[in-house]
Amino acid sequence: MRYYLDPFGCVKNQVDAETMMAFLNGAHWAAAEDPAEADLIIINSCGFIESAKQESINAVLAYRKTYPDTKIVLAGCLAQRYAQELSKALPEADLLFGNQDLSKILEAVSIILEDSPVKEGSGNILIPKTAAYSFSGKRPLLSLPGSAYIKISEGCNNRCTFCAIPRIRGPLVSRPVPQALEECRELLDRGIRELCLIGQDIGSYWTDRIAGSGESRLPELLEALSKLEGRFWVRLLYIHPDHFPLPILDIIRRDSRFVPYFDLPFQHGSHRILKAMNRRGTAESYLALIDRIRTMLPDAVLRSTFLTGFPGETEEDFQALLDFQNKARLDWVGCFTYSREEDTPAYSMKPRIPKILAAKRKRIIEEQQVPITEKQMNRFIGRILDVLVEEQAAGENGLYLGRLFCHAPEVDGSAVIRSAVPLEPGTLIRGNVCARAGFDLEVAAIDSSV
Repeated sequence: MRYYLDPFGCVKNQVDAETMMAFLNGAHWAAAEDPAEADLIIINSCGFIESAKQESINAVLAYRKTYPDTKIVLAGCLAQRYAQELSKALPEADLLFGNQDLSKILEAVSIILEDSPVKEGSGNILIPKTAAYSFSGKRPLLSLPGSAYIKISEGCNNRCTFCAIPRIRGPLVSRPVPQALEECRELLDRGIRELCLIGQDIGSYWTDRIAGSGESRLPELLEALSKLEGRFWVRLLYIHPDHFPLPILDIIRRDSRFVPYFDLPFQHGSHRILKAMNRRGTAESYLALIDRIRTMLPDAVLRSTFLTGFPGETEEDFQALLDFQNKARLDWVGCFTYSREEDTPAYSMKPRIPKILAAKRKRIIEEQQVPITEKQMNRFIGRILDVLVEEQAAGENGLYLGRLFCHAPEVDGSAVIRSAVPLEPGTLIRGNVCARAGFDLEVAAIDSSV
């Protein structure tokens, strides 16, 4: 039997997709490269914002129209969040499967292939209620060569008023340090050169397991990783700025394998809006955090997200965000318009901002960020740095695409690498940064491996 899995959405969905594939492969299923060859299609949906929800539903409809006789499972966040509603409204999906205990994918597959109900009265739904890290073997990797994501926690306890993640992913559940460490060790043994530690908020790692103190054990995990041998990168993604674990700065300073790259979703620069978002920080405290990071780590690269159109956002609030953007001088910024999500406190907040105004403010943020990012990237010109080679440019001999430490996978710019000798995707090389082209950096390879 063959399956086709559409990973869809964010990198956390990608790790979930890889985990489901591992369970299926272990049960003697084979992955199909083309859905036309599959007996089963799995769509690992996103349910975070309205546009992603609609894209997930459209994917189900498109697959059903193209492959009317193939069994279809709608898995992931959308199924987790709207199982009952979709069970009635989306008959094109043979079964809805949640995002918690992914080992249950085998039960889900068995159900629809045997055309047997999950439980009496439950319809076409299988939604495990408890998160589980039950797979510890090799999983297929959907990332580009040389890089892998390691989920060290699931869920979130921050309760931002605009965010549905706690409803979709549940409360924070952290993996034990030895388990996360073993997965990293196994990936390094497979030749991975970049370990990306992810979670909804990895700065809160292990605070769900410690009564009272709420102290993050992320520094402990990094100390354990620093004892591993070899040349590799460790990249930390998604740390909530309200409780950034400062001890990690000294660890990163001592071990160059921890890249000084921080993804800190500040969201806004207006104290009034931040408070309405249920965030404890202010523009002043966030700027102080940025200054402390850059003082400890002069090469630090900072990415953030901003949100425009939050209920009640006035022109004065928006100007405060623009002012924060100018002062912060962030290397990378992603900007999003507010999405009104059911079962979140912000859903009923007023006054609502017209979508056209939120979109206009988003464009202003993006336009203002261009010269900031270009200037920030200029500081790498003339330096010799490690480069992760990802792929050969189509039809171009001696031209490759990759990333420097200042580029997170898939969301930032790229390194355009010229080399007189063939390069192997998935390897680290040394390169001289020669120039900037837009947001990308041009690199001349110095040697073929590190």
